[in-house]
Amino acid sequence: MRIAVASGKGGTGKTTVSVSLALSFPGKAQLLDCDVEEPNAGIFLSRRDIGEREVTVPVPVIDEAKCASCGACASFCEFNAIVRIGTTVMIFPELCHSCGGCALVCPVGAIREEPSSIGTLTESEVLRDGLYPLAFFQGLLSIGKAMSPPLIRAVKSRAAKPERGDERRGDPDVLTIVDSPPGTSCPMGTAVAGADFIVLVTEPTPFGLHDLDLAAKTVRKMGIPFGVIINRCDSGDDRVAAYCAGEGIRVLMRIPEDRRIAEGYSEGKPLIDSAPEYRKKFAVLAYVIAGEIRGGDR
Repeated sequence: MRIAVASGKGGTGKTTVSVSLALSFPGKAQLLDCDVEEPNAGIFLSRRDIGEREVTVPVPVIDEAKCASCGACASFCEFNAIVRIGTTVMIFPELCHSCGGCALVCPVGAIREEPSSIGTLTESEVLRDGLYPLAFFQGLLSIGKAMSPPLIRAVKSRAAKPERGDERRGDPDVLTIVDSPPGTSCPMGTAVAGADFIVLVTEPTPFGLHDLDLAAKTVRKMGIPFGVIINRCDSGDDRVAAYCAGEGIRVLMRIPEDRRIAEGYSEGKPLIDSAPEYRKKFAVLAYVIAGEIRGGDR
């Protein structure tokens, strides 16, 4: 079972919800921080790092001695990662989508692919009182790298296919929480793809409403069931609630302004530690969503 937590904009409390769901669920669970440009879920976890590995993508390299400057590679690349200027062929790796097509269409075999590092993937274990250990995976995009989707896919793939023989990560009853990048562009779409359910976190402000509308339209086009959590629900107006009612979107939870939560956040404490009454609420929410997922599979 895979639940993705997303938002149309940053700063709504998406990571707070992701961590709370993962720590509250009494069964087997794993948390994937796929907000690889600014991962921060690990700040709120007491974790023990198990391993770290470099994530690479293949990028083309031209053998100038073989290159005939025919331009076939440049014509093929729809992302303009390869450009022919006169008799010179130039590669822009930051635009490359690593499809490998340029090497296939080169008539003289002048293009080969070499691995290029884009970031790191860290695996950790988080101990939870009286519960199964929480598996935690975090991707961190290297500075200057523009393409985050390959790293996001690497984080998701690593959680689905463990290298260390830990079969519980392949167990369909394991609850996987995906902390997604904010927004509605390719990184968010890559993170939520394959989810059984999406939790959209928003706030009752004009910006929150505008970006919630974009996010809701996006996940509807993807055909994934979803609901909304309104964070700081008493800090704005009721337009977000009215929008959800009008669009037939279920509000899963309302979290009001609470000084305990704000102080705990500033100290790197999970919401469920700062406001313990929410531990049960998030556990119940996880079970409710899991029940809907199982019901939809029938």
